[in-house]
Amino acid sequence: MGGFQFPILSVIIFTPIVAALIMLAIDASRRDLIRGIAITAAGIVLVLSAAVYFGYNSQVSALTADLDKIAAAGGQFKATQMFVRGLAFEENIPWISTLGISYHLGVDGLNAPMVLLTGMVTVAGVLISWRIEDRTREFFAFFMLLVAGVYGVFVSVDTFVLFFFYELAIFPMYLLIATWGWVKLREYAAMKLTLYILIGSVIALIGVIAMVFTASNFFAGDGAAAFQAAKDAGVIAKDSPTFSFSMTHLMAAGEAGAFNITNYAGIDVLTFAKLWFPFVFIGFAVLAGVFPFHNWSPDGHVAAPTAVSMIHAGVLMKLGAYAALRMGVQLMPEGAQVHLPWIVFLTLVNVVYGAFIAFRQRDFKYVIGFSSVSHMGLVTMGWATMNIVGMTGAGLQMFSHGAMTALFFGCVGMVYDRAHTRDIPSLGGFAKKMPWVAFAFVIGGLTSMGMPLFSGFVSEFAIFQGMWKASPDIALHIGSFTLTNYYSIIVIISALAIVITAAYVLRVTSQVFFGEFDAAKYPEVGDIAVTDRIILILLGVPLFIIGVFPGIIYPMVTAGLQPVLAILGGGH
Repeated sequence: MGGFQFPILSVIIFTPIVAALIMLAIDASRRDLIRGIAITAAGIVLVLSAAVYFGYNSQVSALTADLDKIAAAGGQFKATQMFVRGLAFEENIPWISTLGISYHLGVDGLNAPMVLLTGMVTVAGVLISWRIEDRTREFFAFFMLLVAGVYGVFVSVDTFVLFFFYELAIFPMYLLIATWGWVKLREYAAMKLTLYILIGSVIALIGVIAMVFTASNFFAGDGAAAFQAAKDAGVIAKDSPTFSFSMTHLMAAGEAGAFNITNYAGIDVLTFAKLWFPFVFIGFAVLAGVFPFHNWSPDGHVAAPTAVSMIHAGVLMKLGAYAALRMGVQLMPEGAQVHLPWIVFLTLVNVVYGAFIAFRQRDFKYVIGFSSVSHMGLVTMGWATMNIVGMTGAGLQMFSHGAMTALFFGCVGMVYDRAHTRDIPSLGGFAKKMPWVAFAFVIGGLTSMGMPLFSGFVSEFAIFQGMWKASPDIALHIGSFTLTNYYSIIVIISALAIVITAAYVLRVTSQVFFGEFDAAKYPEVGDIAVTDRIILILLGVPLFIIGVFPGIIYPMVTAGLQPVLAILGGGH
């Protein structure tokens, strides 16, 4: 798609950074000014994020026609051409040319909804933190740096830049949780979260660096003709060196077979993709809460202040799922075809086990924390279908789950701020005092259950449909043993989670919001402020809109995933 002269993506990324620097330069006692700067920056990025989303959405029909033509024409670099053609609002500036690193940004149908979601959660996070008095300046500054990192990951087309922003998104989390989190758990949870995610990202980084060297050696040697053909096709710049961190460069190398050459590491049947795919994919998927590397997440949710819980569940976990797809499946399709058939069992544990553990919790925040882990398992399960239906469902689930969990944690924070407890059996009757919160929690609950007319139904149904459709075509080979047609069984088992989810949502809703309200026990509980109502509307309304009009997002996500399906050999 055509470039956009105004560097809208850079403005989105650097607005929070500039706001953070300005806030740190202001006297800490000027809290109202600091809050004003924070909400102004958040408002700017939300408006620009909406412009990116709707600007891209307006061109999806024409884009889809172009992608269909590319798919029909075929050719050696069909998938890479589809990916390049699908990028909009591009910015590509050489950064460290000697290392093949460029400041390359862009959006497609998969990450444009994530950009909008990040803007929504950012505004909601600032508003719900309005009453923070302890080191207000530092809190909002670190929160803005976290937001900038999240945006940077979603829009990066250069893998080095992606890792740069990935780490920028992790480190403020430690400071925000350890300093402003729940006193009983904050230091432990902050360290646990940071170590899990950092170790996962380092492992993934090693795999990606190995990928860059492998692609460079291939293009400089046996793949020299393919390298020239990629330049002639326009998927690689004419002056591009063989050594590059560009995602399009690596994707072209993958299409040319650089990662599928056998006898890797001296083993006849081994290829680069078969060896490195699980390290890269799971290294990133740690941030998505994949089993068994998930238990940092509920503790992180519970210990974090409300705004951080919202952005943690709403968008940070999506970074892991998004990067796992981009850096794993999109760049090493052969590895995906070999390993996703067994990784899907990890996602099954996520979905069912997470729901069971959520059902057993009595801490309001832990319920939502484990529920988040359960529903994130569906995203990875959707990637494992390797077909357009299931993967589109996973893309929709990222947006739906992000808005839903941010809404949930917002509701929990509003209750906790007034009741000063998260013990579910101790609460009751809060709908009488906080009707807006009760209604919003019900909306989130219906979405979580996958009820029709809500976004959860649209995304989860597509994932399960994709799993069922993929079942006859996918087999798991372990030595001489071959397991076939088992995806359909996974769908049936996963359906248990729907029942369990309905059970814990109904239990929590009943115990917290209905029954008798104890005014003597909770004298401070009253209705929420206007800013809190804005949060609930901002996060709750899209759950209903997408459920009723899925066409507002479905074609975008499908278009964004067509290049991935093309490189997987699934056409478009």
